[in-house]
Amino acid sequence: MRPCLPALLCLSLGSLMPHAAWAACDVQGAKIEEQIAAKPELQKDANAQTVRDLRTLRDAAIVLETYKYPGECEVLLGIARSLLSDPVKTIEQGGDTDEDKAETLIEARKPKAPAGKAD
Repeated sequence: MRPCLPALLCLSLGSLMPHAAWAACDVQGAKIEEQIAAKPELQKDANAQTVRDLRTLRDAAIVLETYKYPGECEVLLGIARSLLSDPVKTIEQGGDTDEDKAETLIEARKPKAPAGKAD
């Protein structure tokens, strides 16, 4: 039987790649908090929700990295970087004032009792 060429190619390319290419998602290196602090638009009280959202994305990236999902972690960091690149546009996009939607989201965030237990 002859070896599978694609498998050999992958193995040889993999051995040539530096170990850092396989490294976990670099949440700290993304400097999300530093970028938030550097944007004057995000320091205004009216934009506190946008800042909370950016920190939530950062925290979710940390969780994904912890559970060994580096690709998904990088996607979230990419979204956060994108939002931080144009804070004015981000603030405008985040201006949803639908109260019903907000109430639904608040309810979805509340911890639920395990099945069969009453609070």
